[in-house]
Amino acid sequence: MIRPDPPLRVLDSALDLIGNTPLVRLSRMVPREYGSILAKLEFMNPGASKKDRVARTAIARAKADGRLRPGQPVIEMTSGNMGTGLAIVCQLEGHPFIAVMSRGNSVERATMMRAFGAEVVLVDQAGGSIPGRVSGDDLALVDAKAREISAQRGAYRVDQFRELANVQAHYEGTGPEILAQTGGHFDAFCDFAGTGGTFMGCAAAFKEANPGVQCYLVEPSGAAAISGEPVTRPSHQIQGGGYAMGELPLLDRKRVDGYLQVEDEEARLVARQLAAEEGLFAGFSSGANVAAALQLLRGPMRGKTVVTLLCDSGMKYLSTPLWNG
Repeated sequence: MIRPDPPLRVLDSALDLIGNTPLVRLSRMVPREYGSILAKLEFMNPGASKKDRVARTAIARAKADGRLRPGQPVIEMTSGNMGTGLAIVCQLEGHPFIAVMSRGNSVERATMMRAFGAEVVLVDQAGGSIPGRVSGDDLALVDAKAREISAQRGAYRVDQFRELANVQAHYEGTGPEILAQTGGHFDAFCDFAGTGGTFMGCAAAFKEANPGVQCYLVEPSGAAAISGEPVTRPSHQIQGGGYAMGELPLLDRKRVDGYLQVEDEEARLVARQLAAEEGLFAGFSSGANVAAALQLLRGPMRGKTVVTLLCDSGMKYLSTPLWNG
C-alpha cells in the first residue's frame, strides 16, 4: 500500500512529484446532514491532472518490456491531459513527443503541451461538430491522424484507451493512496468516464479492500452510451470524456455498481462552486464528479461518505464556457 511521502524531502525530478495528492473534505459545499464528499486533488500533479500517473507508468512499462526504444518518438491522441503528462515524462526520459488533439478542445491544453516540449498536431472537427465540444466522431478523426503519423515517423503509440498501464497506475497508486488517507472508511466512489482507466484501477483496489464500497460511473446527460441510454446529445461540453462510446476496452462492467448522469450546466455550476466556496480551482469533469457525488448524497448514500476525484485544473478551461459562459 502506498503511503504519503514525508514532508520537505528533496526530490530528484518532476517525476517524483507525481502522485501522493491530498484528499480534502468538501465541508462548505456539503451540508453535514447529507454526509461527506472527499475529493482527491489530482490537479496538484505537475501536469495538473490525474493523467500524469498514467503517463509515468505507461512509459516505464513500455521501456521495461522493450516496446519503446531509447530515443524513439512517442505519439498519443489526447484531449490534453494525457498529452501534458506524456510531454513531461517524455521530456525527462529523452523521447520526442507528438500530441494529436481535436481542435474542439480548449486552447490552453495545446499551449501547455507545447510549453513542456511537445509537438502538437491539431485535427479539424467532424462536420456539424461544435467548437469546445468533442464527440466520438471527432475522436475517430484524431485516432486516424495519430495512426498515420505513427506509421510515418516510427513513433511508439501509447493508446491510452487500451494500455493496461492506464488501470495499473490507479490500481497501484490512486486507489491505495485513498485507502491509506481514509483508513478505508468510505462508502462509495464515483468517477467521470473517459477511457475508464481511473474508474477501473480505483474500483479494483477498493473492492479488494472492502467489497461493500459502491462504485459509480459518471456520464454526461444525453451521451450516456455506456449505461445503454440513447445518445441524443453527443456534443456536450464536459471535455475529457463522455465520448458516447458504448464500449470502453478497459472497462469491466462487473466493477460498476451504478451509473450517474450529469448535465453540462450542473457540472459548470458545481465547478464554480468548488472555486468560490472551497478554494479549489478545478475543471469541467471535476464539476461533474462532485455533482454526481452530491446526487448520491441526496439519494442512496444519504448520510454516508463518497470519494471522488478533481481530475484536472480549472486553468485548462479559462477560454471555455466553464468560466466564460
